[in-house]
Amino acid sequence: MSAQGIGPGYYQGMPNDDYHKGPGVSKSQLDLLHRSPALLQWSRTAPEDDEKKTALNIGDACHARILEPHRFEAEYAVGPDAPRNTKAGKDAWAKFAEEAGDKTVLTHSEGRKVELIRESVMAHPHARWLVESAGDVEASIYWNDEITGELCRCRPDKALPEMGWLMDVKTTADMGKFSRSAYEFRYHVQDAFYSDGYQAHFGEAPRAFLFLVISTSIECARYPVRLFSLDAEAKDRGRFGYQQDLQVYHECMQAGNWPGIETLSLPHWAA
Repeated sequence: MSAQGIGPGYYQGMPNDDYHKGPGVSKSQLDLLHRSPALLQWSRTAPEDDEKKTALNIGDACHARILEPHRFEAEYAVGPDAPRNTKAGKDAWAKFAEEAGDKTVLTHSEGRKVELIRESVMAHPHARWLVESAGDVEASIYWNDEITGELCRCRPDKALPEMGWLMDVKTTADMGKFSRSAYEFRYHVQDAFYSDGYQAHFGEAPRAFLFLVISTSIECARYPVRLFSLDAEAKDRGRFGYQQDLQVYHECMQAGNWPGIETLSLPHWAA
């Protein structure tokens, strides 16, 4: 299913690349516009380094292994537990490279880490229940914003429409600093934006938006797993934030002008 010419609705099976290159404005695009409208236009036209696009993203590997095991099998290959400086090891890696094709290669230790992280998630009873419950992984929601009329889109990691829940998987290098990361990466804006998109399609707000947070760093020999939901104040601030950004987006679209000068302030300690 292609995203070109798509209208408001709930779509399953849309390729990820088509979604990201298709019409409508997303939360990640609003993040760029929040810094500078010109950055949104830059992101659409700046050349990409194809060699770097295939670089390992441990977060995506974990996401795929947990929620999309079929995609993990199709896109990732775990290397053999064999040293490359021995004949047997070289032979094993040569055979592996031939079989892996154009898949993203994980070393044996990286593959082991991804598997341990998945098992850590499944050891958390509520997280396991969410992962195993019936729902739609990577479904795409499109809607027209009521105020600006602009086409918006979001792609929750997992939607559970029967329960009215949305879930997003996040990885963090430091679980203790996740609350700060949630603000810096504007997860409160994501919560409000996705929730309003859900409501626009299903006619009611989701009963819960949950962040399944996984640490990629060891603590006490384990990879910590936590489930969070944002409080009402955070959701309200997120809604106010995305509505401001969407109004700027609408004005830029109407005028065909995307300002690019950012104001830089001295750090607080410089005073």
